[in-house]
Amino acid sequence: MDKVLIRDAGEGDLPVILDIYNDVIVNTTAVYSEKPHSLQMRKDWYLDRINNGFPVFIAETDRNIAGFCSFGHFRVWPCYRYTAELSLYVEGSYRGKGISKIMLQALIDRAQQMNIHALLAGISADNQISINLHSSFGFAEVAHFKEVGYKFGRWLDLKFLELILNNSPKAI
Repeated sequence: MDKVLIRDAGEGDLPVILDIYNDVIVNTTAVYSEKPHSLQMRKDWYLDRINNGFPVFIAETDRNIAGFCSFGHFRVWPCYRYTAELSLYVEGSYRGKGISKIMLQALIDRAQQMNIHALLAGISADNQISINLHSSFGFAEVAHFKEVGYKFGRWLDLKFLELILNNSPKAI
């Protein structure tokens, strides 16, 4: 595997982002959705992130898009403006190669630059690999919701992990 390049995503990347996301929907519990998304749904998601000043990153290696990540509003009410929730997905053939670590660090770095104080990750409780990844960066479990999702014929628990960044709010 060549070096991993993290770059801002463009609209031209959306078909590959859609393929990665739909594979995650269909084959994993990382997204609590059952039906694949359309290209328009991904475009709407992308434009919402960009128009709100949030990052959408691509991880490229071997001249291929190996994953994507982003963060956005945790909740849209004004007093939550220093809190963001992240998402991070790696294409199946690139999983286990350290790409998620590089993407997570890029998200943390950008959150620091944007004066985000709390970064949240909602992770299916059965996804120990993702829990371990986030824990290795200092994320701590702050919530465990029992049986809040239903997929693949079974109930799913959802954990929230949080990383507090050393940022201070600006006066309003």
